[in-house]
Amino acid sequence: MEIRVRFAVDDRELSRLHALAFGSAVEVQPWAARLERHALTWVGAFDNDLLIGFVQVCWDGGAHAFVLDTAVHPEYGRQGIGKRLVWAAAAEARAAGCEWLHVDFEPHLADFYLKACGFSHTDAGLLKLR
Repeated sequence: MEIRVRFAVDDRELSRLHALAFGSAVEVQPWAARLERHALTWVGAFDNDLLIGFVQVCWDGGAHAFVLDTAVHPEYGRQGIGKRLVWAAAAEARAAGCEWLHVDFEPHLADFYLKACGFSHTDAGLLKLR
């Protein structure tokens, strides 16, 4: 398994991984354009040339960065790939001068983010816009 930072994104490949990881239908999204425009960085995990994991980091241009879209192919789960992705993303955010890395997660992912990845528990708010 190889970790690649800011790899050339294939929209179909990443959309497929995202759908597999989140249990949804494959709907091709403009990932490459979106990441280039909005992300500080993104990180992929590859088995040979097969994309098996992904995470992106967006930021405010200053001290705060945000983990989004952490995804691991279900056949590669529970092997530490997600943790390696998040740690690589954190290293990239640190290198860019960020002081804080934020993540929102559903309750069933608390052990992953809090224990495996080392995030602290904080209170946060969420406003549904649509």
